[in-house]
Amino acid sequence: MQRLILIIIGWIAVVLATLGVVLPLLPTTPFLLLAAWCFARSSPRFHHWLLYRSWFGGYLRYWQQHKAMPRGAKPRAIAFILVTFAVSLWLVKMFWVRILLLTILGCLLIFMWRIPVIDEKQQNS
Repeated sequence: MQRLILIIIGWIAVVLATLGVVLPLLPTTPFLLLAAWCFARSSPRFHHWLLYRSWFGGYLRYWQQHKAMPRGAKPRAIAFILVTFAVSLWLVKMFWVRILLLTILGCLLIFMWRIPVIDEKQQNS
């Protein structure tokens, strides 16, 4: 029963992570990490799929090996965050929602800034 619950939670997390790629208020990374954790404890097949077949696999493997982001991923992620939040801020007319969006944006940017980046020299050593 526990295995089935972890598989269901893992797939829900994958769906939410995929939605989080395009929806600015839905985070992608925590859901991916949750899915990887659930699949690692419940289904080697799904865990392997997530790490080696899914669109997110390269980033998850990199995080598992180095606890850091690849060199070019961080600027792309920050640019994507800025674009999606800019669109949201442009579409939303309510002042308090804009303040909430700006607060979330600030927290996300601080979080992203703090994630370490590893270059190829460090990766190979």
